[in-house]
Amino acid sequence: MGFFEVPYTVLLLNLLMVVCSVFQCCAIGLDANNTARLLVDASQTSGRPIPGTLFGIFFEEINHAGAGGLWAELVNNRGFEAGGPNTPSNIDPWSIIGDESSLIVSTDRSSCFERNKVALKIEVLCDGKGANICQPGGVGIYNPGFWGMNIEQGKTYKVVLYVRSSGSINITVSLVSSNGGQMLATNNIIASASDISNWKKVEILLEAKATNRNSRLQLTTSRKGVIWLDQVSTMPLDTYKGHGFRTDLVEMLAHLKPRFFRFPGGCFVEGDWLRNAFRWKETIGPWEERPGHFGDVWNYWTDDGLGYFEFLQLSEDLGALPIWVFNNGISHNDQVDTSSVLPFVQEALDSIEFARGSPNSTWGSIRAAVGHPEPFDLRYVAVGNEDCGKKNYRGNYLKFYSAIRYAYPDIQIISNCDGSSQKLDHPADFYDFHIYTSSNNLFSMAHTFDHTSRRGPKAFVSEYAVNTEEAGTGNLLAALAEAGFLIGLERNSDIVNMASYAPLFVNINDRSWNPDAIVFDSSQLYGTPSYWVQCFFTESSGATLLNATLQTDSITSLIASAITWKNSVDNKNYLRIKIVNFATDVVNLKISVDGLDPHTTRLSGSTRTVLTSDDLMDENSFVEPKKVVPTQTKLENAGMDMNIVLSQKSFTSLDLLKESIHLEMTGSDPSIRSSI
Repeated sequence: MGFFEVPYTVLLLNLLMVVCSVFQCCAIGLDANNTARLLVDASQTSGRPIPGTLFGIFFEEINHAGAGGLWAELVNNRGFEAGGPNTPSNIDPWSIIGDESSLIVSTDRSSCFERNKVALKIEVLCDGKGANICQPGGVGIYNPGFWGMNIEQGKTYKVVLYVRSSGSINITVSLVSSNGGQMLATNNIIASASDISNWKKVEILLEAKATNRNSRLQLTTSRKGVIWLDQVSTMPLDTYKGHGFRTDLVEMLAHLKPRFFRFPGGCFVEGDWLRNAFRWKETIGPWEERPGHFGDVWNYWTDDGLGYFEFLQLSEDLGALPIWVFNNGISHNDQVDTSSVLPFVQEALDSIEFARGSPNSTWGSIRAAVGHPEPFDLRYVAVGNEDCGKKNYRGNYLKFYSAIRYAYPDIQIISNCDGSSQKLDHPADFYDFHIYTSSNNLFSMAHTFDHTSRRGPKAFVSEYAVNTEEAGTGNLLAALAEAGFLIGLERNSDIVNMASYAPLFVNINDRSWNPDAIVFDSSQLYGTPSYWVQCFFTESSGATLLNATLQTDSITSLIASAITWKNSVDNKNYLRIKIVNFATDVVNLKISVDGLDPHTTRLSGSTRTVLTSDDLMDENSFVEPKKVVPTQTKLENAGMDMNIVLSQKSFTSLDLLKESIHLEMTGSDPSIRSSI
């Protein structure tokens, strides 16, 4: 954002300056070689707009990010389908309460749901009286969720299940501690044989009377008979905006103010084999009817409660534009010939109609039926993921491109092929750029797009991170390299229109990829330093990029940028200068801001935010979740010329408040005032 034009003779601009700490007031002991200068041109004519979509987030179902994470379902393998459609099925992590003399548990294909036929059969051999008396508390099954259910006192949980039996039942539904010793909440399902001779849906609300971070759901009985169970779900009522998402995890995403949301992968979209690829049509509609599938790339089952509709809903909840990545007939190990890819093309067209079609259209009506009559704001689609080198990709891509461009001319289409160093040989609106590398290499790649052609498709850096061994499980070193890379993207935002870190989430119990931005388990979470780096860029999308020039003699470890932006909270304008010092030496940086009114008089509301730590290898953890986080201090006595001491291996952001002031000028009409 530029400065306001004021049609009066006198303008006084109130700009800010950085406070001098004890170490900043004089750079005593600094070698001349460790001195640099930053020139910022803050004049109205120097800036250019940054795309409103520059920084966003990318979600992949990896590390149990969705199943057991973002999606708030507490039951793991709720339909007993983790072994696939055949029986006997894999019912893990369900476990049996009792022994072979008291019950027999098996699976059969008697479910009332056509797309997931497996049901659990429990033959209860014991009873409440007689020769074979059930153990105290009864026999049955329990589910520990995803490495323990987090049950909190005072919160209400909705249990839904389907049941049938040849006789009457009395089933106790309970939330208990992991060993069953502590009762947290309980209720009973009591029904006559006539009521449940056919499948019956039962819903129960359980209010927790205590808190236990490692709990389980259990279903028990002391009545002899045969019971079938299917589609057993437990969800907290207090999900994000009531849409089924785990609140604390989504709030971490909302804090990033993402402008786009790419989903659902990643390799998850492709699958090791096409039979295990993500198929959106099987993830919509009532959750009980979703067959689920085995994600064979990351090796776990998902019930697909977090499906295509939910991804679109979460994009809307975050105020982010959805970027839908669909399978283009290619997996890691098999692929569809271009001559046979039209069914995949039609599936993609149907997915766009589901998101954008009117409630009267074929697929738009299905979206309306599940509770969203208004279309979603889908503007971007990606044709596959990392498939450019595959034999059939270009042929398949062109089929998708032609069909989508004809049906939806405004949809922006993203190619998997990298166009940063050479021109694409096919049409596209964006090309996808992925980079996982060492810290030194990523920092140096801040200049990757400096000489990229400004003609043709824009760049989408949809996956980036330092992921070598030096990054640990997410440390300061990796974060600083990523910060330098992002400043480079910001400076090249005329060609780079979107960027997102990957992976976004990791459940600490299933770390398939390392490092990640947000670490969690069933009850707690923290952001890695890489997460906090992204917070420095939350205001960059849609801001104005200023011309910022570094002058150094021998220092190659500095990179900086400057923007102006408007804070939607206080409705004030700021100038933000970001600097990464990737060196192991302290640097004395002299900042000169030009293009502002020379009569700036005072400063208020300015801040300095720094991300650093005692050791480059420092990480956050559940024990120390804020060991490496940004620290903010107020700035005083600033001007347009500032001396800033940059700590070694640090990321510094200066927010300078451009405050409106009104002054009465001597000898002038007191009714004439100037303000900025």
